[in-house]
Amino acid sequence: MSRFLRIVLPAVVIVAWLAVASVGGPYFGKIAEVSTNDQTSFLPASADATKVQERASEFRQASGAPAIVVLDRAGGLTRTDLAAADRLAEDLGDRGDVQGVSPVIPSEDGDAVEIVATLTQTAETGDAVEAIRADVDDALPTGVRGFVTGPAGFTADLTAAFAGIDGLLLGVALAAVFVILIVVYRSPLLPVLVLSTASFALCASILVVWWLAKADLVTVNGQVQGILSILVIGAATDYALLYTARYREALRDHRTGWEATKAALRGSLEPILASGGTVIVGVLCLLFSDLNSNKALGPVAAIGIAFSLLAALTLLPALLLAFRRAAFWPLRPAYGSAHPVVTGPDAKGLWASVGRLVARRSRVVWVVCTVGLLAMGAGLFGLRADGVPQSDLVIGASQARDGQDVLADHFPGGSGSPAQVIGRADSLDELVETVRGVDGVDGVVAAAKDSPSGTVAVTDGSGASAGGGSGSARSGAGGGGSGPTAEPTVSRGDVLLEATLADPADSAAAEQTVRDLRTAVERVDPDAIVGGVTATALDTNDTGIRDRSVIIPVVLAVILLILMLLLRSIVAPLVLIGSVIVSFAAALGVGALVFDHVFHFPGADPSVPLYSFVFLVALGVDYNIFLMTRVREEALRHGPREGVLRGLGVTGGVITSAGIVLAATFAALGVIPILFLVQIAFVVAFGVLLDTVVVRSLLVPALAVELGRRAWWPSRLSRPAHHM
Repeated sequence: MSRFLRIVLPAVVIVAWLAVASVGGPYFGKIAEVSTNDQTSFLPASADATKVQERASEFRQASGAPAIVVLDRAGGLTRTDLAAADRLAEDLGDRGDVQGVSPVIPSEDGDAVEIVATLTQTAETGDAVEAIRADVDDALPTGVRGFVTGPAGFTADLTAAFAGIDGLLLGVALAAVFVILIVVYRSPLLPVLVLSTASFALCASILVVWWLAKADLVTVNGQVQGILSILVIGAATDYALLYTARYREALRDHRTGWEATKAALRGSLEPILASGGTVIVGVLCLLFSDLNSNKALGPVAAIGIAFSLLAALTLLPALLLAFRRAAFWPLRPAYGSAHPVVTGPDAKGLWASVGRLVARRSRVVWVVCTVGLLAMGAGLFGLRADGVPQSDLVIGASQARDGQDVLADHFPGGSGSPAQVIGRADSLDELVETVRGVDGVDGVVAAAKDSPSGTVAVTDGSGASAGGGSGSARSGAGGGGSGPTAEPTVSRGDVLLEATLADPADSAAAEQTVRDLRTAVERVDPDAIVGGVTATALDTNDTGIRDRSVIIPVVLAVILLILMLLLRSIVAPLVLIGSVIVSFAAALGVGALVFDHVFHFPGADPSVPLYSFVFLVALGVDYNIFLMTRVREEALRHGPREGVLRGLGVTGGVITSAGIVLAATFAALGVIPILFLVQIAFVVAFGVLLDTVVVRSLLVPALAVELGRRAWWPSRLSRPAHHM
């Protein structure tokens, strides 16, 4: 290739990536425009809660989430307090983002009142709730406490907690990676080139994801957005580290940067593509999920990994070619200089010592490592991953959580967040009696499609609370009133029942009530469906548990097949898969112990083990791919045993650096005060370190030495007649 093209081609690549970054960069601040944290939208269409949500508009005007305002004063509210509550209700009713407001509902003890303000369907929940909270603060008489809780309140607190996704999370991750790279390379320029590669990959990913989300082709929420940023920064840096190591080796053997670039690409292309392909396939297995929140992450993460691969194999080589040996200043690799000795009696350093240990005591090493990992995995028996209450999703202060506690002290716990039952109207009387007879139901309101006002039956004195959750007396959507009304005969169509639950909507007791409701109404009407806030959480957890049992075996099977094709072996891939399974169990087991006994978390979302598995298995196999492809390369020249020791010595430093970088990026998720992300951050970060330090450095090499040629069966490396 002419010298002109050698200069122009890298320049074109760099300019193209600069153009992409300049367009995609501003979309960091715009991603919230296409992001949603509405839990119902992530349920599968087959879930009862989804069906109820879709059909609710048949019975009353479509509306957004209810924001429950609760005011209380120790010793009882005064007339002045009640007058202020009435004025507040009127003011809320005049807001453009509020569809309707219930009457002021006093508690039986006289210490509190509640007001249910139902947002419009188009209202931005976070902004609307913050504005309502400001109105409440302005209206409070001295000595009265005010809270805004309910589904809208919790969504607002969750949105506020995710606010750090765009800036704080990315800043912490990049800073941590930069410090690690400075320590690893002892060069001021190389870390900048590597992080530029990762940042440009993220810009391109955000740009594509934004437009796909805008076209409703992918779904983005806070957790998907956060994981995308971390995954791209971590993966792109890992691939960049592998290429950089190969490029530095090549600079010792080749005089020109162009020849070194070609040699580095030849040596790193297969493992980088295989590693990235493994992760892409692993995350795409999430498409088998029935839970749309899990399904949403699959294509978004795959897009991020694809751009990480592209940047590491195009932009970084172009940047390093432009700077050549100066990129490594002050430790420039000179042409013709000797490669570090990694095996034999003259070998020095950590990885030479590890190699000698593995060579001398291979059986002891792999047995001790396996027993240790299995012991860590024993913590799995104490893992509680069947879901947590919505009130515990946000770590730290939450006005919605505080308000729910106050609400439960003075009203039925499920006030404003009723369970909804849709059934045949000709079974209305029997349905009402059945629902009312379920333990945990405090009141029932019924609405039929054929009724002009919507409400056709109210039973029990607490009916106002039940109806207030979905409509308002002021808006004409039904559900108002505080006592029984006449029960007209309805002979056709369907009916919607709203049942106020005695327990908080996100509690385990409320979920059990919903389960009992489903069982009870099915006896009366086999086609009846139960939805609402509690049913949404219940269906989400149940679907998440189902997803784990389906997706985990699929991920294992797919990655095993990829490894067999890559390594041309059956035994070695089985060893690698077994090692990452044991490593995953150890990470999750330690995580369970830490969550319970150190942080005292209330439990874990069902998706925590699933996400941890997908990331740890896919990314853990990455490091084994980096190691074993180099081992195979060396074994073809020097034999299986020597190949293991040489592969370990050559890749030890770069893979350890990559593992530390990836662990640091995932640990950065912990700065976002969301329980799910904090748990993912710990399990994946700890698991990556475990993979890097124990599995890839000791367990896998020791097993490879122990198995010898058998590890490569049935490839030619397994045959004694093969000439090295």
